[in-house]
Amino acid sequence: MAIPHDSNEALYLLPPNKEDWAGQGIPDFVYGQEELLAGGIQWPRNTSAVPGVLPLSRFDSAVCSAWRQRMELGLFRYHLGELQTQTLPGAVGFVAQLNVERGVQRRRPQSIKSVRQAFDPEQFNFNKIRPGEILFRLHREPDLPSALQQEDILVMINVSPLEWGHVLLVPKPALGLPQRLLPGALRAGVEAVLLSLHPGFRVGFNSLGGLASVNHLHLHGYYLAHRLPVEGAPSNSSRPRGHLYLLQALPAPGFLFYTSSPGPDLEALVSRVCRATDYLTDHEIAHNLFVTRGAPPGKTSPSSALTGVRVILWARKSSFGIKEGEAFNVALCELAGHLPVKTSQDFTSLTEAAALTLIQDCLLPPAQAEEVRAALVALVAQEEQ
Repeated sequence: MAIPHDSNEALYLLPPNKEDWAGQGIPDFVYGQEELLAGGIQWPRNTSAVPGVLPLSRFDSAVCSAWRQRMELGLFRYHLGELQTQTLPGAVGFVAQLNVERGVQRRRPQSIKSVRQAFDPEQFNFNKIRPGEILFRLHREPDLPSALQQEDILVMINVSPLEWGHVLLVPKPALGLPQRLLPGALRAGVEAVLLSLHPGFRVGFNSLGGLASVNHLHLHGYYLAHRLPVEGAPSNSSRPRGHLYLLQALPAPGFLFYTSSPGPDLEALVSRVCRATDYLTDHEIAHNLFVTRGAPPGKTSPSSALTGVRVILWARKSSFGIKEGEAFNVALCELAGHLPVKTSQDFTSLTEAAALTLIQDCLLPPAQAEEVRAALVALVAQEEQ
């Protein structure tokens, strides 16, 4: 996917000489309520033309220009070119991409033994990155009404990118927060999606045991110029007038939360989601979360009109470390239908049935999945009373 240029890109670029980076400081990206656009975003008919035909928001311009410059400066572990991409034949619509370099050159995951593992300052963390890896500080205008504490989020490159524009959203790294989802971090992730005019900008979270490779609170954000199955997958409400929906469609059943507007509705969504992830973490249940523009709950087929934001949460078996020899490892993007494949042989031979087998092997057994469903439905019901 090509990242377009923008006339304001100099605001977020580094000086060309590395010795000058330390004195550069971190630029601020301050946004207001009027920049959070819930509706009016849709895919063009020709999806391959997405980079060239869609307008850029101020947020998109800041991310794309600074990210491209860091690639040109060699701050990544590998140079990411245009990735070979295919939609697997079948009913699901998996988007598979060949990304050999990520499979070979990404940093080895940390030794994780618990979903609730404490932060270890001796391990790699985001306080140890090079200054040039930070793009900007993301924060809201201070006078915006919010029930949640104001968060400053550092937006930095993922040095082993899945796709162009792959960034990390890291709230106050100096605090040494473990990889446990907090309301301020989730709200920033959802609002980052609302700040983008690109229908394929997504944000996600992997818990410990859900293939998070660094135990330091962070979310992923990246651009993918393809529709994904979870954008319009059908769902059923867990209870009449409920705000928790059950996503039953392939590639994996999950819990769907939805908002069509920023403000109080978004704050309520953040609260409900974090109550759910707190329950999962406290009960040592690994999980993955995906934020994407999408159709309202209850839709029976994908729609070109993305009228709001879907937050999908999956509870899954714990998996500590990368499994060698498999076509892909199952985390946030794979559960959503985006499959970064490690080898050319697997990319050529991968089928929908094989992909579904890998994904379903990572899900909770039926009895435990039903216990989790009942517990989360009860949690949301308590909050609505």
